[in-house]
Amino acid sequence: MDTSLVFVFSPRFQLGQLVATPNALDQIPNAEIMAGLKRHAACDWGTLDAEDLKSNDRALAHGGRLFSRYHSTQGVRFWIITEADRSRTTVLLPEDY
Repeated sequence: MDTSLVFVFSPRFQLGQLVATPNALDQIPNAEIMAGLKRHAACDWGTLDAEDLKSNDRALAHGGRLFSRYHSTQGVRFWIITEADRSRTTVLLPEDY
């Protein structure tokens, strides 16, 4: 009998095209970018303040830009932004904005 578990990830919203700035790709390991994208798609917005969390809740319900803020294991801050029309999700560093 096979007792292995299979986890299926189902995002809470469409990410659209996935893009990242060259700076983000250079400073954040790919595995951490992917982990951040998974958290973002699951509505785990990272280290946002209460107002930004409320803004994401409104955007999720009514269609707006979604924003997350994370830190890599090396302490590099990075953002993930999904456009209001869900056509694109971008991984970037704050200085890339």
